[in-house]
Amino acid sequence: MTTLAPPPAPPAQEGRHRAATPPVSKVRRLFAGAPEDPRWARPTLWAILVLATALYAWNLSSITGNTFYNAAVYSGTKSWKAFFFGALDSGSFITVDKPPFALWVMGLSARVFGYGTWQLMLPMVAVGTGSVALLYRLVKRDFGVVAGTIAALTLTLTPITVAINRDTNPDPILVFLMLLGAAALLKAVRTGRLMPLVWSGVAIGFAFNTKMMQAYVVLPAFFLVYLWAANVSLGRRIRNLAVGTVALIASSAWWMVVVDLIPASSRPYIGGSTDNTVWDLVIGYNGFGRIFGASSSVGSQGNGASFGGSSGFYRMFNDIMGGQISWLIPFAAIALIGGLVLRGRAPRTDAKRAALMLWGGWFVLHYLTFSLAEGTFHPYYVTAMAPGIAALAGAGGVELYRAFKEGSAAKWAWVLPAAIAVSSVWAIVLLQRVSGSGTLYTVAEIVVGVAGAAAVLGLLAGRFMKRQKLVGFAALAAIVALLAGPAAYSASAATSASTNGTNPTAGPNTGGGMGGGGGMGGGPSGSAGKTGTKPSGSAPSGSGGQSTGQAPSGTGESGTGSSSESQTGSTAGGTGGGGMGGEVSSAMITYLKKHQDGATWLVAVATDQTASSIILESGQPVISMGGWSGSDNAMTLAKLKSLVKSGKLHYIVVSSSGGQSTNSEISTWVKKHGTAVSAYSGLYRLDASDVN
Repeated sequence: MTTLAPPPAPPAQEGRHRAATPPVSKVRRLFAGAPEDPRWARPTLWAILVLATALYAWNLSSITGNTFYNAAVYSGTKSWKAFFFGALDSGSFITVDKPPFALWVMGLSARVFGYGTWQLMLPMVAVGTGSVALLYRLVKRDFGVVAGTIAALTLTLTPITVAINRDTNPDPILVFLMLLGAAALLKAVRTGRLMPLVWSGVAIGFAFNTKMMQAYVVLPAFFLVYLWAANVSLGRRIRNLAVGTVALIASSAWWMVVVDLIPASSRPYIGGSTDNTVWDLVIGYNGFGRIFGASSSVGSQGNGASFGGSSGFYRMFNDIMGGQISWLIPFAAIALIGGLVLRGRAPRTDAKRAALMLWGGWFVLHYLTFSLAEGTFHPYYVTAMAPGIAALAGAGGVELYRAFKEGSAAKWAWVLPAAIAVSSVWAIVLLQRVSGSGTLYTVAEIVVGVAGAAAVLGLLAGRFMKRQKLVGFAALAAIVALLAGPAAYSASAATSASTNGTNPTAGPNTGGGMGGGGGMGGGPSGSAGKTGTKPSGSAPSGSGGQSTGQAPSGTGESGTGSSSESQTGSTAGGTGGGGMGGEVSSAMITYLKKHQDGATWLVAVATDQTASSIILESGQPVISMGGWSGSDNAMTLAKLKSLVKSGKLHYIVVSSSGGQSTNSEISTWVKKHGTAVSAYSGLYRLDASDVN
């Protein structure tokens, strides 16, 4: 087996190089880069970071976000209790179906600057750009400036990453925290010290409190890399891993333990759970339910809805997912295998092999998890896979390039050109799928074809003719060929007039991948969100100040589709009824505010989608009786009677068809004892005198 693992420079040479290098201030190093870096390195990095920021923040006023999470953030600006629990409403009746860390980040921004589009998007843009910078640093540390630059540019131009970084879903924060965990882990591997490993566990723990079990997908790779490559004895590696695991468990479980220890009567219902506990949410709806779907006895809450196509090894390449993430998967896979082979005879503690193992494990574990998951799956989940692909494109690509130039074995003359050819052909296939969708994609297809051919032919001709400049130009052409397609999709995601906040995707519509309307919703009028006129339809805006910042005005988009995650109807903010929820209009909301009569909650409706849009338009707490899909057991008849009797709730929206189980019982009771508001179908009023 031929391996190429160039030895490090002799210590004496390194010492002379450092001694000859004048000291550089931290500020100058930040803007100009390290003295040993090429002059182009730092300006190129800054250009990539500016590009990333522009893509994620372009035309900010058109960004709508996910109404579901937006409402929870807004509620958190009105109540610290709602803030802590991640409640959908400021009355803290029910939580969203995720832990609250991402809501805390956006909520703090909204409390400082006021509630509005840019206030919620500011943290998302910041962590998105921060992830690019962090990946650059991690890859550069082990593989050099060129590898770091390619990795950063690849992550920046990953289409689904651009789409989700322009949204208020928690995934951008999840990715950033996972990268922080990877940075600390690699430091622990290099130094053998315990504390970096502890901080790695803490970072993944915070990621768990952002999106639960998804944060743990990378853990097998983390454990394997440290156990194999850490620069300490086996006994210390095992001991340090045990301590790091304790840190991981503590930072993951603290919020869950605190919430589950609080009596149910003193906290919101845990949305998405079957027994009103966070633990059930972890292992069910957000755990095994996502993997095994509704057929799993453990994960019965995973309703099997798939917005990314059927599960299977081909899922990442299908019509829905292909243009979002798969562009460089062939190249990354070849680069991973080639890189590991090239480092085959390196010492156990070899930093490059450890990094390749980490990024390869990151990529493979996410690929298998997302491809084979049978539960609810949205395309934007795969943004978590993007750092692994980007790192392998940079690190593995540079390793293959060095082997191509320096290797004596003939087989290495074909690996890099073959990887480029396969990925270029796949990019053309993806662009052919959307032919006719616009000039942008036609141009991208031509660029990929020309640049890909030039890269492959240039590399081979340059090697066998021993023309190094030709090889260098061919390598640049390869970068253009591999990134032209993703760049076209990313530009589309950044410049599109509107986005689907519930299920954002990049590029032209290729079918499927449906999600609910993602509008910010009609925001509460008035600085406190309590009084005012009907929405003006303007873009979301916010003013400075604390929690009394002005919420957005205007109505959100309405989504269509066949799933429970859709929102339909000519309604405020795209609210619409299913099950127990009738149609809720802006006129009805105005009526409810006028006749609220001191109640804590403006109205009770069936689902989170309906409730969230009403919260954003009215500025008032709204009860979601059934959670996201209407199937949560958050509201019981006894609880409803108690709320009505105490004067905390007067109005309930039900449909003529009723619902299932408890909802059907509630619907029957409301229709029997409540007074129908004739002007609004499905709306009933109940007072204390109506309760037996």
